[in-house]
Amino acid sequence: MTKHLMSQFDADLKEIRSMLLEMGGKVEKMITDSMKALIERDTELALATIEYDHEINRLEVEIDERCLEVLALRQPTARDLRFITLALKIVTDLERIGDQCRNIAKRATELNYLPPLKPYIDLPRMAAIAASMVTEALDAFVRGDDELAYGVCRRDDEVDLLNEQIQRELLTFMIEDTTTITRAIQITAIAKCLERVADHATNVAEMVIFMVKGKDIRHLGSGA
Repeated sequence: MTKHLMSQFDADLKEIRSMLLEMGGKVEKMITDSMKALIERDTELALATIEYDHEINRLEVEIDERCLEVLALRQPTARDLRFITLALKIVTDLERIGDQCRNIAKRATELNYLPPLKPYIDLPRMAAIAASMVTEALDAFVRGDDELAYGVCRRDDEVDLLNEQIQRELLTFMIEDTTTITRAIQITAIAKCLERVADHATNVAEMVIFMVKGKDIRHLGSGA
């Protein structure tokens, strides 16, 4: 490959990185806004968050097209090939995170018309951890930092424990007072959405480890 073509190829990879970070930033906004809509009972923000998911879908299509174009025109090899093929997978995880945030916002629109069940404490904690996992997973991808990626994988356990705690607490509410069932089920679903956000961030981190180390740690646990 000539020096000119190498320079253009580097520009292509930089553009893909930039688009991924843009998509990641929008996904993080959706996590923040969906939870804010729930906690502050802001139905207008919830509806705007639902609509914002179209931005995530648009970027997924654009990044997919750009990656496929680079694969066809540049025919990358070795690590560059892994970078592009994994970018194609990562955008899928980011799009699914957007879907989970849209689902949270939809639940918020329903809960906002009902009396509060209890103050939200653990859900915001889950959301904050999940959002930071998304940020760190993308940073690890862009920087090729497998240690940061391993850290993301380990943090998934924190989210799982919070989810289990919330599920137990809500089950107690429903057993003790059947009038809470509708609200508790909605909150249970939101906690599950946040758990899935963390799972998708973990997927990205595992792909980074594969890209950097050539080691597939899926299904091996956070201590792999």
